[in-house]
Amino acid sequence: MAIPTSRTSEAASVFIDEKKCTGCGLCVEVCKDFGLTITNRKASVRQDPLFGCIGCGHCMAVCPKGAIMVSGRCISPDDLFALPPKKEVPSYQSLSALMMRRRSIREFSDREVKGGVIGRVLDAARNAPMGLPPSDVNVLVLDSREKVSRFSSDFCALLNGMKWFVSGWFQALMRPFWGRETAQLFRDFVRPMIYAFTSEAEKGKDIVLYNAPVALYFYGTPFSDPADPQIAATYAMLAAESLGLGTCMIGSLHPMIQYGGSARKFREKYGVRYTSREGLVLIMGYPRVKYRKGVARSFANVDFI
Repeated sequence: MAIPTSRTSEAASVFIDEKKCTGCGLCVEVCKDFGLTITNRKASVRQDPLFGCIGCGHCMAVCPKGAIMVSGRCISPDDLFALPPKKEVPSYQSLSALMMRRRSIREFSDREVKGGVIGRVLDAARNAPMGLPPSDVNVLVLDSREKVSRFSSDFCALLNGMKWFVSGWFQALMRPFWGRETAQLFRDFVRPMIYAFTSEAEKGKDIVLYNAPVALYFYGTPFSDPADPQIAATYAMLAAESLGLGTCMIGSLHPMIQYGGSARKFREKYGVRYTSREGLVLIMGYPRVKYRKGVARSFANVDFI
C-alpha cells in the first residue's frame, strides 16, 4: 500500500536489469522514498522504503544505462521521452519578458481559439510539478463561447439561490465564528461580487468569465495538494501567453460550487468529478485591446533570515 490518490492506492513496481546496471548509484541518490540501495555493486530494491514507490520515475529517468523500469501508478517505461536540447530552453531574459508582458485580459476578439492551440496549452500544463504522482488535477475544458456562456449563466442562476449566504442576518449570525477578517471579506467582496454577477447576468452581460472563447477549470480531489490546480493553471497561462493568447485567472467560481445540493447538481451537469479545497479557472482568447505599459507589482514582504 502506498500513498493514495483518486487514481490509485497501490505502490509502483521497480524492475532493475542487473546486466545493464553499473552500480553508479544515481538512482539511489535521487530516490527520496529511500527505496533503492547498492548491493554487491548493483542497484537493488529495498524492502523497507519510506512509503512504497510513488511512481515519480526519477530513477528511471536518471539511469544512464536504461537499467531501471518503473510500472504502476499510471506510469510505465513508455512514458520516458528525450529531454529537449538545452539550446531550446528560453533564457531568463526571454522568460522574464513573457511574464512582464502578461496582463490579465478580459476583452477578447471574435477570433476562434482552435482545438490544436488548446491542446498545446494542456500539453504544457501536464508538465507542471503537481505533488505526489499520479496527478490528481482535473481539467474541465469549455472550448467555445457558447459553452462558456452557458456555464457562466448557470453559475449565476446558482448564485441567485445562494444570496441568503451573504445576507445581513446570516453574516451577523456567523461573525463570531468567522472572525473579523472573514466577515469583512464577505461584506466588502463576496456579497458585492454575487450581486454584481447576478444583476449583470440578468442584463445579458457576463462578468464572471467575460464571454471568453475558452475557459479551463482546474480542480483537485480530496486527496490532492491544494496548490496543484493553481500550479497547473499557471503553467497553462504561461503556455497560452507564449502562443499569443490573452489570459486571466478567475478564482471566484470554485468556492461557490463546493457545498450544498444546488452546487452538487451544477457539478453533475458539467461533469465536475470532485469537490476540492482549491480550484481555478483560466479564461483565454486573442486579446481585443493592446497594453502599452506594464505596472510594477510587489510582494507583501521579502525577508532574508
